[in-house]
Amino acid sequence: MNHERYCARIGLDPSSVRDADLETLARLQRAHVTTVPFENVAITGDPFGNREGAGVSLAADDCYDKIVENRRGGFCFELNGLFGDFLAELGFDVSRRAAMMLSDGEARPPANHLTNVVTLDRPYVVDVGMGVPTMRRPLPLDGDATRDGIGVEWRTVESDRPDSDYATQFRDSPAENPEWKTRYVFRDVPRERSYFEATCEYLASAPESPFTGDPVVTIATDSGHAKLTTDALTRHENGEERERSLAEAEWYDALETEFGVTDRPEATRPKR
Repeated sequence: MNHERYCARIGLDPSSVRDADLETLARLQRAHVTTVPFENVAITGDPFGNREGAGVSLAADDCYDKIVENRRGGFCFELNGLFGDFLAELGFDVSRRAAMMLSDGEARPPANHLTNVVTLDRPYVVDVGMGVPTMRRPLPLDGDATRDGIGVEWRTVESDRPDSDYATQFRDSPAENPEWKTRYVFRDVPRERSYFEATCEYLASAPESPFTGDPVVTIATDSGHAKLTTDALTRHENGEERERSLAEAEWYDALETEFGVTDRPEATRPKR
């Protein structure tokens, strides 16, 4: 891995990330989620049938080529998997955890999310592989709450479920919405990349998977997030939502200008 090219991919000067400390970790995480989109286009293909999905791979070299060299995004197994490798290259004490996103209170299927734990003065959950809401800062495992700068509060607490040790939770605008919502739960057991292969294959291929339906691309912004769906671009900024319908050519324009993904079929490229 060329860590200088990785830094350039997320908009940071390599000389500014030489110290494996909490301040550097926080800058890396925030830079990552605001430059590398969460997206499933490699699974679904584009919504107009012009480009089939190339599929996903958990191999470290494949993730590096896709995300860093080809400036694409990905989903949790790719994004958090590669980010964990990057942190290790920089000298951080990092290991993977098999987490479970909850649907109606149920974790289906097991290990349907890969996250990272970094140990500094204490262990922190560090996640760059989610859609909305996006985790922007490291979360200590001792329950201390962290605000992310756009009005969302996060914490990781001990889980009361028999199938997990910790729960990562969030709440929007705590003054109006004081109830914590669980984003995912996990066992505090380090896992190898190969542990996630079966679930990754299932989520990238099963008809019932949430990733094999329509393409979705999201990215965090300084004051909210942007989301691209089959026919619309939605921006949430400073608590306000704006949605714009998109025609086919506009969809590719938005994919490139808003999310930095240049996977545009030749037939739709503007003539020069």
